Order: sequence, then structure tokens, then C-alpha cells
Amino acid sequence: MTKFGIEFVPKEVYWRTTYYAIQAERGGFDNLWITDHFINRNVYVTLSMILAHTNKIIVGTGVTNPYLLSPISTAGAVASLNEIGPGRTICGIGAGDLTTLQQAGVEAIKPLSAMRESINIIRSLTSGNAVQNFEGKVFKIQAANLAFKVRQKIPIYVGAQGPKMLKLAGEVGDGALINASHPHDLENAVRAVKEGALSANKPVDSVDIVAYTSFSVNKDEEKALKAAIPVVSFIVAGSPEGILEKHSISLEVAKEIRESLVKGDFPGAFSKVTSEMVDSFAVCGTPDKCVEKVSTILKTGVTQFVVGSPIGGNVRKSINLITKSILPHFKN
Repeated sequence: MTKFGIEFVPKEVYWRTTYYAIQAERGGFDNLWITDHFINRNVYVTLSMILAHTNKIIVGTGVTNPYLLSPISTAGAVASLNEIGPGRTICGIGAGDLTTLQQAGVEAIKPLSAMRESINIIRSLTSGNAVQNFEGKVFKIQAANLAFKVRQKIPIYVGAQGPKMLKLAGEVGDGALINASHPHDLENAVRAVKEGALSANKPVDSVDIVAYTSFSVNKDEEKALKAAIPVVSFIVAGSPEGILEKHSISLEVAKEIRESLVKGDFPGAFSKVTSEMVDSFAVCGTPDKCVEKVSTILKTGVTQFVVGSPIGGNVRKSINLITKSILPHFKN
């Protein structure tokens, strides 16, 4: 049976995000993901609170990156989370949102190498092995180890969108977090992840292939659309040119959206988002329409469907709507 996850952006006070997590667990979600952006509450503090107030839902960073936080620090952070919720922690890591990194003045150097090396470092440290004399293309480490024992394996999921990163996810990841919401994009992505797994002589079904969607539901379709626009603006701004061209989205308009976001002109960026962009990069609409779209996505071969940001205009009401009107179609 397909697993269902949910993503929260920790932009609200910590207790409210924790409440949403409790609500999601009670509603039947299997996984919970918290985004890692420096403008919001800290992902590890947020996940610590959630682990302390939930019982079984599996949580993960969705996603951290190797540029703003060293993989050595990431290893220690996820290992610490695993002590709070033994066996319930996933390290989700990606190359980073280009718009956010640009805002921070950080360059994403050699993303494929950075990802491969950081996964190697995190996996080694969380498996109880020291990292010594590591000479990578991006990271160089003389000696590092954790001063405490990690008693459960911590899975590493790779956030990916482009074909090379998707293959890397299949090759070295325990899971692939595919940043896509359109069935055609997901079909191609699933194929690439499987190719990566086969190239590493791994069973294809050993990789959890996750449709990490932007999702917005409301009984009023216009309200669902309005809630989706800010998230879709960031997706368009950070999408590779090939993806934009596939969906007939103007590269010039995407550049204008990106520049507006970097400058902090959010109204200007949002005003350029079209309904066609939302259709390409979000699952959006009434419950019945979302059920139809989720059904189509599940046929692509994904093994986990994530209800990602914004979820809806009102998060609490949207979770209730999803657990009562959408999940029962797939989990019963």
C-alpha cells in the first residue's frame, strides 16, 4: 500500500506546527516532513518538539542541504533526533533551493559531487564510523566522528528534480524525494530513479520513491488556487530550464519571478504566476479533483505521496478535509 506523507513549513509558532503534526498522525499519515529554510523556525528544533509529542509517525528533514550546514553537523543533528524518536528519523537532503541560497549569498558548488560526498559522510558517521582524511571535490575532512552511538539505521532520502540527481538518488539513497506534482514529470523521474538503483545493483523496490507535491485543497476551487500561488512561484523560480520548457513556461517570466523573490518583492512574483503554472507544479482544487489527481500520480510507480506546502489556506481545516475526504479513498 502506498504511504502518505505531509509537509509543514515551520513559519508559525512552534506549538502550532506541533499541533498540526499530532493532527496528521491521528488522521492516518505515515510520514511527516519539515522544510529547512533559514527564514523559518529551525528544522531540528521543530522536529524535536514533534517527536516528543507524537508516537509513531516517521519524521524527516524535507530537505536540508549541504551548503548552509556541514554534513558533519547534519549527521549529529539527525542522530540526536533519532535518540528522541528511535527509528522514526529520516535525513532528507537535497542540493538546496537556488533562490534561497542566492538570498544567503551561498553558491551551490558542484551539486552532484556535494550530494554524493555529503551522503557518504552522513551515512558513515551515523553508522558509527569515523571519517578520516576525506578528500572530496567539495568537502575535505581531516577527522570526524560522533561521540555517541546511533542504535538504529537512519535512512537518507535524496531531494531531486533533474535527471542526474534523480539517478543519484536511486543509486545512493534509501529514498528519492521527487519535487514534482505533474504525472508526466513523475513518470520520467521514477524511471530515472530506477535506472540509478539498477546501476548500483540495488533492488528497485529498496528505494522509497516519493512524489513530493505542492498541494492545496479547498471546497472552493478559487481559494485552493489562491493558496497555491506563493508556493508555485518558488517552484517556478527554482526549476531547471528543461522542466520549464517542457511545460511551455516562459524562461523570461520565470527569471522575472526569481528576481522578484530574491529582492523580496513577493506581490510582484506572485502576480506573474498563472493557472497553467499551478496545473504544472501543484495538486490543487476541490477534494474530488484532488482525489482524481492523486489517483493518476499513484499510477506512475511512486511508493509515497506527500501532501506538500501549502496544503490549503487554513492548515488545520485542510488537514481535516484531507483525512476525511481524500485519504479514505486510498487507505481503506
